Parts: sequence; C-alpha cells; structure tokens
Amino acid sequence: MIKTENLRLRIKGKDILKGINLHLEPGDIYGLLGPNGAGKSTTIFALLGLRACESGRISVLGSAPDGDAVSIRRSVGVMPEKASFYDWMTATDYLRWYGRIYGSQPTDKDLGMMLEKVGLGAESHRFVGTYSRGMKQRLSVARALIPRPKLLILDEPTNGLDPKGRREIHDLLVEFAADGDAGVLLCTHLLDDVDRLCNRIGIIDKGRTRLEGSIADLLTEQGGGQRYRLRLETAPDPTNLPDGVTITGREGGWWRVQVQAALSGGPSALWPELWRRGWKILEIRSEASSLEEFYMSHTGQDTPYSQEAVL
Repeated sequence: MIKTENLRLRIKGKDILKGINLHLEPGDIYGLLGPNGAGKSTTIFALLGLRACESGRISVLGSAPDGDAVSIRRSVGVMPEKASFYDWMTATDYLRWYGRIYGSQPTDKDLGMMLEKVGLGAESHRFVGTYSRGMKQRLSVARALIPRPKLLILDEPTNGLDPKGRREIHDLLVEFAADGDAGVLLCTHLLDDVDRLCNRIGIIDKGRTRLEGSIADLLTEQGGGQRYRLRLETAPDPTNLPDGVTITGREGGWWRVQVQAALSGGPSALWPELWRRGWKILEIRSEASSLEEFYMSHTGQDTPYSQEAVL
C-alpha cells in the first residue's frame, strides 16, 4: 500500500529527507517513529504529493503521488496532528459536508454509526465550537474514516484522549485493518499505542530510516520483551507459568513479570491464560518496554541533536 525506496527531499536548499525506506502492506498497522525533527511529517507530505521529492521511488496504493495525487488522496483518510473545523457546524453536518468533498453521500444512519464508534453519538448535534480538545480529536478520527478509505494516515490520533477514548480509538483502528484489505500508517510518540496496535514499525532519525520490520522480529533479535507489574489477589504458583513468561521480582502485592516478544498471541492472550493457572489478577501496569529501550538506542536520544536536525 506504501512503498518508498531511498526517498530524498530538499527544502530551500537543505536536505530534509536523506533516505526514507517504508513498506506498508494490506492489513498492517505500521508505526512511523522518530524524535521531533526526524522527518515524519515531511514524509507524510511526500506520500500525499504535497512535497516533490528530489530522488528515490515512492508508490501509494500502486501509484506515484506526483502523477496521480488527486486519486490517491480520495482513497486515503488523513488525520493531521492539528486539525481545524468549522465551529458553527454540528458534528453530523460537518461529516456530511466533508463526505461530499470526496464524492460520497453518507446517510444519517452512516453518520450516526460513525459518531457512535468514536464516542460522539450523544454529542452529534452539538456545535463543534463547544467541543473539548478530546472531542475534536475523536471527530478528526471520524473525518478520516468517513470517505471509506483504503489507507489511513494518522498523526497522534490519541493525543489528548482519556484512557477510555484511547481504547475506543484503538479498537476502531484494529477493526479497520482486520479484514486485510486496508492499512494504517500511525505517527505517534506514544510507544504504548505502538505496543498495543502496531505489527510493524519504521524508525527514522535525521531524515533517514534507521530500521524497519516486524516488532516481534526486531525485539526477538535483541532478546527483548515487555515488562509488566501485576497486582494479585493472592500469591501465585511461580512454577506454573506459560513458556515465555518469567517472574523478575515482587513488591508487596505486586509481581513483576517479563514477557518475551515472540510469545504466541501476545499479552492479550497471556492474561486469560495466567488467570486459568490461578493468577487472580486485579490490575496490570506496563513498565518501560523493550520497545522503548530499542527506540532510544536507535535514535541517539542520550545525546543532544546536532545542527543537522530536520523538520
């Protein structure tokens, strides 16, 4: 759905992108990661045909943006980091108007279902100008989905949302990509979102792709995994553990466990299995993950940026 090879771009004589390689297949939820100034936003502009590249190859939904940008944009739902709306419209009126820009005629039922999915069903007839930041964030996600796109490009989609809102957006994105015909490119600084959602990541820094691949494969290569703290009702049997899970410590009623990245089914399948083995789990907290450590080690975050930092 997206393929770039050695993408390079200059702005006002300055090299901004110096070698971006990105590969997103149908069914992927792909996390595009990098520090501020790494070139993430500029990469998105290039994918949408809003910035012309100096060299390299780029394909979005099988076409080159510089030759078929309008067609591509009609098949891509985009959520920018900073979204603007017409405050004098209701959410329903706004989505209806936005859908017509894409040539679609969403029915009242379609609009109601979409607003319910993003948690705005009860607020659909309020003026957008009265919405909180989190509510506008939800509306921005709905706006990206209303044209029924094949590809979603989302920049910080859960920024400003409460835990319930984040979970609702997570579920929506998983549902969108679940049929295997659509894909999601997710730009975020929230590695917890990446842990929960993404099957593939690309890390870029200073305009270059540092690495790309399956999260499970990348963490397995470094022998990593995810660490959790579990608050339990009673002490568990430490000898009755699934393969790939290790107890690393205890603090009062909290137990620390390490979960291997390659564990079949991932954490979502682990918790019911532990419960069946007598682990009466009351609360789960994710600790600093190996993904975070992996990210830090590949973006030079322990050292200050040089003047080579990019937009």
